[in-house]
Amino acid sequence: MKKLLLLPAALLLANLVVAGPKPQPGTIVSQTSVTCGTKKSKKSDIDLMCQQYVVRTATVDYTIRQQKPSDQTLIPPNTPIMYTLDKNKMKFKAADKSYEYLVISQAAAGTTHQ
Repeated sequence: MKKLLLLPAALLLANLVVAGPKPQPGTIVSQTSVTCGTKKSKKSDIDLMCQQYVVRTATVDYTIRQQKPSDQTLIPPNTPIMYTLDKNKMKFKAADKSYEYLVISQAAAGTTHQ
């Protein structure tokens, strides 16, 4: 009898552990390059550029930015994505490549950003 009760409990627990946040749809609506640090050279400092995007969802516009300037892949505007949020990071796939960006700000969809 105890084994019969343990099986449903184990299955329920396994579903809770495996199930993470479900990907949600969004669209990249704009892209800009912003400074995100400097690199010292012998003669002068060089500004490092990071890509910053606005991702529009049904209810929220997220401004996201690269964590490091190492990846210079540009994602074009109007690219649909499926994203998940994890604390202050947005993880998504675009063109079969995975990305992880920092969430800089969020606003109600349709309001202006800076």
